Amino acid sequence: MAEQPDKESRTEEATEKKIRDSLNKGQVPHSRDATVLASMTAILIAAVFMFSDNVVQMRAMLESFIDRPESFLISNGADATALMYAIAAETGKFLAPFIVILAVAGIAGAVFQHQPSVVFDRIEPKLDRISIAKGFSRIFGIKGQVEFLKSVFKLSIVAGAGYVAMKSSYTDIFNALFMEPTATPQLMQNLGVRFLSAVVAAMAVLVGADLAWSRFSWRRDLRMTKQEVKDEHKQAEGDPLIKMRLRSLQRDRSRRRMIASVPKATLVIANPTHYSVALRYVREEGGAPVVVAKGKDLIALKIRFIAEQNGIPVYEDRSLARSLYASVEVDKMIPPEFYKAVAGVILFLSQRGKQARRAM
Repeated sequence: MAEQPDKESRTEEATEKKIRDSLNKGQVPHSRDATVLASMTAILIAAVFMFSDNVVQMRAMLESFIDRPESFLISNGADATALMYAIAAETGKFLAPFIVILAVAGIAGAVFQHQPSVVFDRIEPKLDRISIAKGFSRIFGIKGQVEFLKSVFKLSIVAGAGYVAMKSSYTDIFNALFMEPTATPQLMQNLGVRFLSAVVAAMAVLVGADLAWSRFSWRRDLRMTKQEVKDEHKQAEGDPLIKMRLRSLQRDRSRRRMIASVPKATLVIANPTHYSVALRYVREEGGAPVVVAKGKDLIALKIRFIAEQNGIPVYEDRSLARSLYASVEVDKMIPPEFYKAVAGVILFLSQRGKQARRAM
């Protein structure tokens, strides 16, 4: 088994592909406390805006149940069941808004950190998840110890903030002994809001720091060695040897296709042994002469050989052949600056052909 590179050798920042693959596998930076903060914030909002009205409704129901017990007839099991259903319904009305807010806040806390996605790789059975050794290393390893210390620190901060908030309400709690029972819900709401406000403020600072740390740690864990970056670049760009081979094959196919087009030419302009440019010009087809093939050295000799086999006239002009070879691509018309020179060659070959026919 190949050894994993150590952290000291991971000096390069993760590439976009490495980051994209990590996200696709569900390995995303996240803070578990962000969901807790969202839930605590939702509870605080509910305590401020919804607690009083819900408590009034619950108190009215309990008052009717305690003050007028004779109004509830319980003569058999069915009556008792109906009474329990009624109490459960009222309790459900009291708790339902809080449950809904908590659920929405928990989902929002997760969505805020990263876009939700279904990653089947995360739920596939893996032996290392039930391995005692792996579990031991996760719990008592460096990461486990760091997470434990973070949890203790967070708990201490939250507990301290809650203690300060409750200590400031000591007088109110003591005075509750002498208050009317009807004032108890309002006192509970005030105390709850103070406590939750302090906890939410402390949690917000901790979550901000935890989010920054989780993203830094995630980026650090994704770092790559220089060799890994080179290998990934090679995979993305392709093996140079394979690319050279493909380019060579493409040139061979293009060359064979070009050579096969030489019999369609009407004349060849050549530099005796180094350059050859095959042109096709048929007045009825319209347009300027078209370069159907060109080449130098061996390819140039091949073009001349095929042209001579097919009775295509070859005109030797060193400068014109070199200029056409350098300036015009295959299957392209010659540019206007070559019109006069090529027209002179075509006229010369045409007159020579007429003279040859007369001589015959």
